Amino acid sequence: MEALSEKISIQGKSLPTVMDQINRFAIGFPYLSIIRPAQASDGITALSEGQIKRLGEQYLAQRDHLDIVKFVPASGAASRMFKKLFEFLDGDGYLAYNQDAEQFITNLKHFPFYGDLDKSLAEIGSYIGLALQDKDFKLIISRFLNDHGLGYGNLPKGLLKFHRYDDHERTPVHEHFVEGLEYGVGRGGKVNLHFTVSKEHLEGFRAECKRVKSLLEKDHDITFEVSFSQQKSSTDTIAVNVDNTPFLRHDGSLLFRPGGHGALLENLAEIDADLIYIKNIDNVAGEKASMISKEYKMAMGGLLLNIQKQVFDYVDALNDGGDGVKAEVEDFLQRELCVVLPESYWDSALLEQRSFLKGKLERPIRVCGMVRNTGEPGGGPFWAKNPDGSISLQIAEKAQIDPEKQVALLTESTHFNPVDLVCSLKKRDGSNYSLQQFADQEAGLISEKSLNGKALKALELPGLWNGAMSDWNTIFVEVPLETFTPVKTINDLLRTEHQPVVNV
Repeated sequence: MEALSEKISIQGKSLPTVMDQINRFAIGFPYLSIIRPAQASDGITALSEGQIKRLGEQYLAQRDHLDIVKFVPASGAASRMFKKLFEFLDGDGYLAYNQDAEQFITNLKHFPFYGDLDKSLAEIGSYIGLALQDKDFKLIISRFLNDHGLGYGNLPKGLLKFHRYDDHERTPVHEHFVEGLEYGVGRGGKVNLHFTVSKEHLEGFRAECKRVKSLLEKDHDITFEVSFSQQKSSTDTIAVNVDNTPFLRHDGSLLFRPGGHGALLENLAEIDADLIYIKNIDNVAGEKASMISKEYKMAMGGLLLNIQKQVFDYVDALNDGGDGVKAEVEDFLQRELCVVLPESYWDSALLEQRSFLKGKLERPIRVCGMVRNTGEPGGGPFWAKNPDGSISLQIAEKAQIDPEKQVALLTESTHFNPVDLVCSLKKRDGSNYSLQQFADQEAGLISEKSLNGKALKALELPGLWNGAMSDWNTIFVEVPLETFTPVKTINDLLRTEHQPVVNV
């Protein structure tokens, strides 16, 4: 124990925290107490056209007085996008054995980086047509992925060309700037964008943001403010061997790994804004879907502002005594915030009831878009029981659901979490809530990994939009599938939503 303590201390980590993490590998994490999937009219609100219009107008009427931030998780390289292409380079060069590589090669002209790739081949005396004619597919893919060519295999998603327009191409960073123009203009005619990036990619992001900012500020009477943050090393978690003993590197030091996207809760907590829109870096469809996306984003913002005003008014009333509004608050919690009060609440004294209601109201708020489930991997919306006996809306990942007792609930789920939400961290007095207070530390995840061919187990913190926001007040809104356009593999860029509009 003494040697382990010394290693932990030398590497600047907290001994109690690390020991808790090691113990967690042994005891695991409990499954979430799922009641049923949230569905349309049962936890998920389907907005009418009239509601979308009215809420959007209410948002527009207030946004000039609000600080609004687009928070974009964008850490890490895009190497998983190209897994099959790297496998092709390591193989025998026959497309028939790798369908993904074949699809990529067959559709080269439909990718926005086609011209760049052709120029890169020209630098070595070739071009795409010649390489295709010679069936030198490895040359093409190598020139695309590796640093002697375009280097896409080592770039983050945010800096890859995703979309082609008449006279230019755009990266996801560029598209998030344009989205900011659509619905993120706030106080002072300003668009605030915050990207979480890996340290090694920071300069690339800075350069791309500077380029796009210069272009868009010339054409619009808008100011862009861009900020960056990295996942904090303090949120890294210890890795262990398969027998739950600490994993040691070749030099004898302990191995700590990034704690997953849940570690970004600390980055989010440092954002000082009235409204924060959260959307992943690769979920951008381009201008063809901009109008419908804009309408729903503004409606979600308007809905949150309305709910927040009601929450603040009820908190004020409860602070002033509140007996006259107690029944209203009970109804509001159950009808608008989908919080089912526990049986113990109804048997408690009046002062205890008032305190319980205030505790349920005084939380960060989020409005989460949910799309119809089309088989995409990831989490979904559910009703779940909380430790205090109440029932509320939760986003649950598959790993949080008991495969023996509750797996049938997955097949009943009709909606999927696209990570498309707007939230507010503000208290009544304008200060931010302490977000760790509302995270479920029992909602982490243990996964199997390897390093240098040696198996290990890794610990992920509660996910940013599930366990880390477990005790937030949550509203689910159904949004069109067209607003969800993630790019997980390179061939996803061939989907209709990522291709140029063809004028007939």
